[in-house]
Amino acid sequence: MNNQKKITVTSPLLPPLEEFIPYLEDIWKSKWLTNNGPYHQELERALCSYLKVPYISLFTNGTLPLMVAIQALRITGEVITTPFSFVATTHSLWWNGIKPVFVDIDPKTGNLDPEKIEAAITPKTTAIMPVHVYGNPCNTKRIEEIADTYGLKVIYDAAHAFGVEVEGESLLNAGDLATLSFHATKTYNTFEGGALVCHDAKTKQRIDYLKNFGFAGETTVVAPGINGKMDEVRAAFGLLQLKYVDDAIAKRKAIAQQYREQLKDVKGITFLEDFPEVRHNYSYFPIFVDEKEYGMSRDELYEKLKAHNIYGRRYFYPLISEFSTYRGLPSAAKENLPNAHKIANEVICLPIYPELDLNEVTLISNSIKNKL
Repeated sequence: MNNQKKITVTSPLLPPLEEFIPYLEDIWKSKWLTNNGPYHQELERALCSYLKVPYISLFTNGTLPLMVAIQALRITGEVITTPFSFVATTHSLWWNGIKPVFVDIDPKTGNLDPEKIEAAITPKTTAIMPVHVYGNPCNTKRIEEIADTYGLKVIYDAAHAFGVEVEGESLLNAGDLATLSFHATKTYNTFEGGALVCHDAKTKQRIDYLKNFGFAGETTVVAPGINGKMDEVRAAFGLLQLKYVDDAIAKRKAIAQQYREQLKDVKGITFLEDFPEVRHNYSYFPIFVDEKEYGMSRDELYEKLKAHNIYGRRYFYPLISEFSTYRGLPSAAKENLPNAHKIANEVICLPIYPELDLNEVTLISNSIKNKL
């Protein structure tokens, strides 16, 4: 039977509108709309506390922190990164005149495989840019060892990793810098927004200069910065969102657990398990479709689900290395990235968001079990 209601892959977390009105009234009264206003400052403090990080700089979206991180660390030459991510990861390198070097991924996590990194290092390599895919932690210890051995910087694209902790420690403290996205589709959102996490006040000051045209005073410009500031409306919204994000993560966890229970015996369908030492945020629930075992290709299942108003997403497909901008790079060769290609051709992220009813999770699971 065809499902009449459209079930989307995600739906934004929104607090009660009436709770946001007082913030807006306060902003209207003060007429302080942007330029490091009181809500901006308060949200930075609140996020440092919630995320257990020492310093954070807010941005107007999640791509600009990546671009500014590269500038802040004065990265040049080549940067080793993953092909299995959203295009913003690699675009940030390209916009900074840096050559991305793709390395294959670990099929168990979807993250950059540390054991493939060393072979990709050249005299031009200055940094590594891994991604915590789906919020699953990279092997940060091994990556740090490699970076220390070769004198490389590490910038983590942690767009999916809001609130993720490993043994009680924030995952965002790994590396030299870590970036976040607060896009509407994320576990925690400010409509659009992002942040850059760093370890010391001097680095935060440089980041704050770079995101505000390089101004260090009314008439002093110390760097060729850009305009990356978050405005007061979104900062206020972010403060309100913090009151609801823990409940949202708990609901996401319940959905993920139900998917796992209902899909565990479906031949040809696999999924990622929780890591026991990790506090996950359940940003996504990807499944992987083995065509021979399941009896249907990933794309066939994806289209059949859509025909029944169930909208998953092939995330990430195609690989970044397959896009025209990058596919001519030597490291983008298909034979160099077998694991990434396999996962990209098998993945469907199933609907997951706090308002998704558990009966709908059962409907989705049964649709997959019964091959519709």
